[in-house]
Amino acid sequence: MKHRNLNLFYITTPIYYVNDLPHVGTAYTTILADIFNRYHRLFGKKTFFLTGIDEHGQKCEQVAQLKKMDPQLYCDQMSAQFQKTWKSLHIDYDLFLRTSSLQHHEVVQKVLKILYDKGDIYPSTYKGWYCVSEEIFYMEKDLVDKKSPTGKEVIYLEEKSYFFKMSKYQQSLQKHLEDNPEFIKPSYRQNEIKGFLKKPIQDLCISRPKKRVSWGVELPFDKDYVAYVWVDALLNYVTGVAYLRDEKEFTKWWKEAGAVHFLGKDILMTHGVYWTCLLMALDLPLPKNLFAHGWLLNESQEKMSKSTGEKLDPLELIKFLGVSELRYFLAREIPLGNDAHISKPLMVQRINQDLSDQLGNILSRLSRLVETNYDGKIYKPSGQEGEIFKDQAENLSKQVKEDIENFKLNQALDKINEILSKVNRYLEQETPWKTVKTNKKEASCVLYNSLEVLRICGVLLHPVMPEKMTKLLGVLGEEVSLDSLKWGRLPLGKDLKHSEPLFPKIHL
Repeated sequence: MKHRNLNLFYITTPIYYVNDLPHVGTAYTTILADIFNRYHRLFGKKTFFLTGIDEHGQKCEQVAQLKKMDPQLYCDQMSAQFQKTWKSLHIDYDLFLRTSSLQHHEVVQKVLKILYDKGDIYPSTYKGWYCVSEEIFYMEKDLVDKKSPTGKEVIYLEEKSYFFKMSKYQQSLQKHLEDNPEFIKPSYRQNEIKGFLKKPIQDLCISRPKKRVSWGVELPFDKDYVAYVWVDALLNYVTGVAYLRDEKEFTKWWKEAGAVHFLGKDILMTHGVYWTCLLMALDLPLPKNLFAHGWLLNESQEKMSKSTGEKLDPLELIKFLGVSELRYFLAREIPLGNDAHISKPLMVQRINQDLSDQLGNILSRLSRLVETNYDGKIYKPSGQEGEIFKDQAENLSKQVKEDIENFKLNQALDKINEILSKVNRYLEQETPWKTVKTNKKEASCVLYNSLEVLRICGVLLHPVMPEKMTKLLGVLGEEVSLDSLKWGRLPLGKDLKHSEPLFPKIHL
C-alpha cells in the first residue's frame, strides 16, 4: 500500500454471467463504474476501466445445450449483445474481457499450477450441497429451508475434487481487515465479512469433473477436471492488466494504482473472501477497495433480477427516458451502497424536476436572452460584478472531487443541484429578461454569472451525462478538461445560439 500512485486509477465491474442478456441491475453496476472512471479522468488521473463476461461453467453449458448451440458460439453471441448494450449506455471501458480468450485461459492454468506446486491445492472428496444457478457449494448449516441462503434449489453431491487451502489465509485476511478499515465499503459490509471470519472457514473446492461440466479451463495437473467457474472468473481482474504477461503493465495498474472493484452486495463473499485469499496465496497485493452496492428493488421491495423473472431492459428504458437521463437517475437517486426502489414514475419525477425544469430550463432561457438581445455574444462584466458565484463554483469543484474520492456520488450530484437551484433563484430575483429592456449592461452581468455556473456544472456533470453535457458545453463554446473547472472561461464574443430544450419533459 505504501507505493500507491495517486495519479492512476483502476476500476472494474464483475464480469457478468452469460446465461441471459444484460438487465438494469448489471447496467447499474457498469454505469456506476463508468461514471467514477470518467470523474477520475476529469480530475487529471490516468485511468483503466475493465469489464467483461464470465463464459464458463455449468449454467452456460446447460443454456447452450438447450439452444442446441456450441458453447463458444453461444458465448460469442452473448458477448456481442453485452458490448452493444454497453455502447448504447455510453459506457467507455478500456478492456472488455472474455474468460474464453486464450490469454486469460493460459494465465488461469499458470495460476493453478503455481498454487498446486506450492501445496495450496490438494485432492480430496467433496460431500455437500451444490447450487447450480449460483455455482456455489454450501454446507448443511448454510442451507435455509433446504435451499441456498438466497432461496435457490440445491442438490447433494459426493465426488472427488481439488481444494484450495483458503483456511490457511484466514488469519492474514482478518489482520488486513483490522489494519485497513476502509478496505470494503460501505463500512457495514466490511463488518459482515469480519463477522463471517469469526468462525473457521472451509477450504474452497476449485474443480469440477469433466463428466459433469466440460465447458471450462482444464486443470493443468489433471485433464479430467476443469476449474471452478468462480476461480476462473475472479482472476480476470489480474489477467486484464497483464498478470504473468507484462510485468511493467501489471505493476502499473495492480500494484501502483490498486484496483477498485465495484460489485453487487450478493457477490461480496466471493470477492471479500475467495478472491482475497487467492491473492494472498499468490503473494499479490490486495485491491485498494471493494465497493458493494445495494440492489434495485421492485414495487414489492424485492430485488429485480433475471433469475426471478422480473427485470427492466436498459435498452427499453433508454428509449423511454434517454441515455443521459437514465444514467443521471441511477447516480442521483440512489445513495451508493443502499438498496433502492426504482420505477418509471420515480424516474420521470426526478428527471423532469432536475433536468427539464432546472438545468435544461436555465440553458434555454439564458441562450435565448443572449441571442435575442446581444446578437448571440457573451460579454464579461468588469471587476467583481462578474465574480458573484466565483468562490461557490470553484469550491463546488473541490467538493465534488472529494465526494467522488469517498464514493459519495449522489452527494456530489446534490451539491451540483444546489448551486443550480441558487442560480434559478438568482435569475428570478434579478429578472434579466425585464432588466435587459432598460439596462443591457446590468442584465449582461446576471447572464454572465449564471452562464459561468452553468458551464462549470456542465463540466462536472459530463461524467454522468456525457452526451447531453457535450451538447450543453458546445452551446457555451467549452470543452471538458481540468482547466475548464476554473472560473472565467466563457468564450467572450463567441456566437451563442438559442438552445432547443436539452431535456424535453417526459410524460408517462
